[in-house]
Amino acid sequence: MRAPDPTPDPRNHNGAAPKACCSPGRGPRTGAAVDLPAQPTGRMPEAPRPVRRMAELPGGAFRMGDAFGEGYPADGEGPAREVTVAPFAIDVTAVTNADFAAFAEATGHVTDAERFGSSFVFHLLVHDEARAHVLGSVAQAPWWLGVAGASWRAPEGPGSDVEDRADHPVVHVSHADALAYCTWAGVRLPTEAEWEYAARGGLEGARYPWGDEFTPAGREMCNTWLGEFPHRSDRPGGRTGTVPVTAYEPNGFGLYNTSGNVWEWCADLFRPGVGTPPALLGQQERVIRGGSYLCHASYCNRYRVAARSHNTPDSSTGHGGFRCARDLVPA
Repeated sequence: MRAPDPTPDPRNHNGAAPKACCSPGRGPRTGAAVDLPAQPTGRMPEAPRPVRRMAELPGGAFRMGDAFGEGYPADGEGPAREVTVAPFAIDVTAVTNADFAAFAEATGHVTDAERFGSSFVFHLLVHDEARAHVLGSVAQAPWWLGVAGASWRAPEGPGSDVEDRADHPVVHVSHADALAYCTWAGVRLPTEAEWEYAARGGLEGARYPWGDEFTPAGREMCNTWLGEFPHRSDRPGGRTGTVPVTAYEPNGFGLYNTSGNVWEWCADLFRPGVGTPPALLGQQERVIRGGSYLCHASYCNRYRVAARSHNTPDSSTGHGGFRCARDLVPA
C-alpha cells in the first residue's frame, strides 16, 4: 500500500510563510500498482439510504470575494466582484458519516485514502494505538502526520471508528471520492460561486455567514481552533476535531457550518492569485472552501466566508469533507 509522501512540498499553502494548517497534499507518486487494503477494521454507523435536506436558492447576482483586504494575495480572494449564479439547491449540511456509509455499503466504493493505505491526521488526535502507524510528518507543518490505516472509517487511524459520529461530517475523502458519492446520489458538487453565495446566507459583503463580528455578544458561532495553535486546545478536556453537522446556528439560508468544522470540496479547478508559488502554476488542484476546526486568527484566518484554498484531487485529510448541490429545473 502506498502512503502519502510524509514531506510534501508547500504548494498547498500560500504566501511567504505557508499556512499548512489548511490541507496537506499527497506528493508525487511512483509505481503503477496499488494494493487494495484488507477488510476495514473501523466500525461504521448503520447505513440506511440518506434523505437529502437541501435548501432551494433563487440565485442571482451577488458580490463575491474579499471586500476587506484580509485574504492571502496568492489565494485569489479579491478583488470583490459581481457574480451571477442560476437557481440551485444545496445541502444544508456537509455529507455525514452515516450518508457516506450508505454509499460505501451500496457501491463497495474504496476511497483514495483506503487505496493508498494512509491519510493525514492532526497530531493531537493520534492516540497511543495509532502512534505505531505514523509514517512521518509534513516538513512545513509537523502537526500533520501521515498515519497508515487512517480513512473515513478510522479517522484517527487504527483503533478509531465513527460508530458514535454518524452525524459528524465524513472526512478523509478526496475530490474523486466526493464525485463518486455525488454520482451515486444523483447530485453534484457546488461550483465555488454557488458555494459562496449559499454560505453567505443572503448577507452580501459580510465577513462571516452571520455578520462581521466573529463572536457577536460573546457567542461562539463556528467550530474553529480555541487555544494556542497547534499545541494546546482550550476547549473542555482539550477537545478538538469535528462536531455534528447541525452544531451552531444556521445561516440565513438554513445552511450549517459554512465556516469552520471541515473544508469542503468545490467543483472548480483552483485558479491562483497574485504571488502564487511557481510550483503551483499549472497544477490541477481543486478549490476547497469554509475552513475547519484547525483555523485560528493567529495562523490561518480562512474561516472567513470569502476565504479559499486548494488541494490535489486525490488528497485526503482529517479536516476535509464536502456538501452536494443540484440544478433547479424551472417550473
